[in-house]
Amino acid sequence: MKYIVLIHEDHESGGYWGECPELPGCFSQGDTIDELMEHMKEAARLYLNESDSVEIEPVREIRELVL
Repeated sequence: MKYIVLIHEDHESGGYWGECPELPGCFSQGDTIDELMEHMKEAARLYLNESDSVEIEPVREIRELVL
């Protein structure tokens, strides 16, 4: 099964963090997007209690707040 990962840039400490909307509470972080995606695969596997069959697809979520 394929899951989407929303990628957020961590402006305070650098790096990135991600979340998988289909798996509530499934989050991870990494210094690079590649590292984040590896961490997200592991987090999703642990969440689902599955083997290496989890596929994830990165999506960068950018939101602007205009006041």
